[in-house]
Amino acid sequence: MADLAALRALTLPDTTVDSVEEHPGDDATPASVRVQLTITHPAAGDPVTVWVWLPVEGWNERFQGTGGGGFLGGSPDALADPLRAGYAAAATDGGHPGPTASFALDGRGRLDWPRIRAFGHVAVHEMTVAAKAVVTACYGRGPRFSYWNGCSTGGRQGLTEAQRHPGDYDGVLAGAPVINYPQMQTAQLWGQVVMRERGTVVSAAKFEAALAAVVAQCDTAGDGVADGVVADPLGCTVDLDALVGLPTPDGPLTEADVAVVRAIGEGPRRRTGEFLWYGLPPGAPFAGLHDSEVVDGGLVGRPFVFDLWWFGLFLAQDPDWDWRTLGTDRFEAFFDQAVEQYSAVLAADDPDLSAFAERGGKALLWHGAADFGVPLQGTLDYHERVQRLLGADRTHAFLRLFVAPGVGHCGGGVGPQPTGALEALVDWVEHGRAPEQLLARQVDGTGAVVATRPLFPYPRVARWTGTGDPADAASYAPVEGTRLELPPGR
Repeated sequence: MADLAALRALTLPDTTVDSVEEHPGDDATPASVRVQLTITHPAAGDPVTVWVWLPVEGWNERFQGTGGGGFLGGSPDALADPLRAGYAAAATDGGHPGPTASFALDGRGRLDWPRIRAFGHVAVHEMTVAAKAVVTACYGRGPRFSYWNGCSTGGRQGLTEAQRHPGDYDGVLAGAPVINYPQMQTAQLWGQVVMRERGTVVSAAKFEAALAAVVAQCDTAGDGVADGVVADPLGCTVDLDALVGLPTPDGPLTEADVAVVRAIGEGPRRRTGEFLWYGLPPGAPFAGLHDSEVVDGGLVGRPFVFDLWWFGLFLAQDPDWDWRTLGTDRFEAFFDQAVEQYSAVLAADDPDLSAFAERGGKALLWHGAADFGVPLQGTLDYHERVQRLLGADRTHAFLRLFVAPGVGHCGGGVGPQPTGALEALVDWVEHGRAPEQLLARQVDGTGAVVATRPLFPYPRVARWTGTGDPADAASYAPVEGTRLELPPGR
């Protein structure tokens, strides 16, 4: 039974208990106690909001921290699912309200480092410490096990916790994690810069045709099944020259169009051709980052708003910054600035997870191979660097990465969707049963399951055995897929 008096009397450093609410429950959630806290740092005056929801009955003695997405640190909306599952759960706004990046600059137009640090790593740790104290006050005992569950920014937050505060969580579930935040966020504008500088803005219809042609070339190479899904994107060598002349509703693909597609796939490069960051792998859609629109009768690029915020506020420090002034020379300078200025604050790319492993922590990562926003290779890059530092066997004992073919950013896409990842992590942490596979499911418009597919730990991929129904996960066996080859300097 929840101890409301203890919650209202709770005293924590630099923390105010804003409210303790008894929620009777409804069709969506069981009865719960909902606590809101404000954590401040007196010198900076930068408030961090924390929400903690606790089931009145049926607590499973576990705590779950939840993450945000994009520039959103987190939201109480993420607490309904864990509450229904019996968890005490928490979220934080990351030190700023809402999903925008306006927190980057203070009232004088200068970088607001306290809030940037809060978003980067401070808020999630403070949330975790405060929430566990709330759990203890509520139930008279702390959680037996603590789990992190997040995707995109939430995935980055979870890995940040494992790297900086290895005692905070017993298990970390990180989907599509923005591990190399400065590189990834800067690289997202690369395609738009290429199109503008070359004077070739590729239309949505042409991008769709190019994607379909690439998928057709790679479709059966990894899994032996023609299903419109690229099972092993790094293992497919695409003949982009074959796309020239391909008919589309906007006319045939030109050499200039294909050159843009090639540049996006290669990813950002210095003017000398030196690698900066990864591009889109075969099978990942171009929509979202490479959109366009008609202005005054001409086709022009329409960048993703997050990228405009990143460049305008974090890098140029000018809310009125015009992306159309950006060429590849200035892009290169901005890229270097981003890595130098923000890696220590926003990145989650430290491969030394030895402290997390030594205390028994387990990390389950998953990433959609058709992620348009956070390229799969960034997560593969991190996995390879952890293995290089700690060794393959030691890494595999506590860290496993599952790649979901055809799946987009945190879900969606044409491929079967991963299921049961959190349950697999809990089983691994509490019973020592390491996940040898996850099950992915594809459903139709009515919600009926029409196909299943196993997902195996990277670098293995699922290949059809040649017998049995290709829509049945039982008809697949693991084979070695293609490993990412780290570029020089990684």
